Amino acid sequence: MDYKYIEQLLERYWEGETTLQEEAILRTFFSQDDVPANLMKYKSLFDCGLQEETLGDDFDARILESIGDDEPKAKIVTLTSRLKPLFKAAAVVAILLTIGNAAQAPWNYGWDNPKDEYAKYRQQQVDTVNILSPVQAENVTDSVVTPKAEESSYIE
Repeated sequence: MDYKYIEQLLERYWEGETTLQEEAILRTFFSQDDVPANLMKYKSLFDCGLQEETLGDDFDARILESIGDDEPKAKIVTLTSRLKPLFKAAAVVAILLTIGNAAQAPWNYGWDNPKDEYAKYRQQQVDTVNILSPVQAENVTDSVVTPKAEESSYIE
């Protein structure tokens, strides 16, 4: 027998140009028992699509039984639960900013060198004197406290 039509259909099938009717012809041809030896390698490709399975009458009952009688419950989504990720992100940003500000402050804040403290005190006094009038400055310069002998030990 000459199978040129089947071979032409196969060539068109590989190029993707066959119609559904032509593919049905190929399936019925390869479902036969007397397929030629040179086309036998394509039999398994077209033979698998002919088996039509039905679900059966009890399919719905089996599925419903496996699911159970529990109806799915809707989850209530509140505004607070929707904004919870935003609250968490704001808390993280606040913590990072607090840590950043704390890292910028000097570690020994308020515990400066005593020499520096005394120099700041003297500069404040000088600035106060410079602001006053010359008459007032004479009276203030006499009252400016000078360090005593025991206090001068840390000024060196």
